[in-house]
Amino acid sequence: MDNQRTDFDMNAEALCLSFANAFDIHENGKHEEMFKEYSNLVEWAQILKVIDRPLAQLLLHEANQHPEDAFAVLQSAWVLRKAIYNIFTSIAHHKSPEPGDLNILNVALSDTLVHYRIELNKEGFIWGWNNTPALDQMIWYVIRDTADLLTGDSLNRIGQCTNVTGCGWLFLDTSRNRSRRWCSMETCGNRAKAMRHYQRMKY
Repeated sequence: MDNQRTDFDMNAEALCLSFANAFDIHENGKHEEMFKEYSNLVEWAQILKVIDRPLAQLLLHEANQHPEDAFAVLQSAWVLRKAIYNIFTSIAHHKSPEPGDLNILNVALSDTLVHYRIELNKEGFIWGWNNTPALDQMIWYVIRDTADLLTGDSLNRIGQCTNVTGCGWLFLDTSRNRSRRWCSMETCGNRAKAMRHYQRMKY
């Protein structure tokens, strides 16, 4: 497989984009999910600090006890990941997202809203979450982050890796002059530099 990665994206600068980038890509453009099992989804959430280790262990235990429910969450994550990826890819190329992808997101958002709660801390009222553990708990945070990014003022900073070999990963460009071109300088950035050097030496 071309451009196959072994790690989840830690450089997207947005949780929902890291989630959207949880794939490898073939030459024909077909995505291969990194979330091959429910445990991969939990692993991703723990690495991105969406959930802590005790909750991760609890969710894995619940998944072992209820494998059909865990697989249903995984299937939903596949559909949602692709929809979020399509939405932000369209935005990165200054196009309108497909209605079908927005509908998938809105259905997931509607399901997530029931887990919201209003909490009071020292600074005032804030959004909180239902504390009851759920197999799809990490997805709640992804959906909230997606909604915040879509309704915020950073949409013009959504970019897509320009690696000519077809990376496809998305990112939030936080550079001052909005000059970011690659998902990661250490991977695709270095590949692009090596390619330019090869072309110069060739001719």
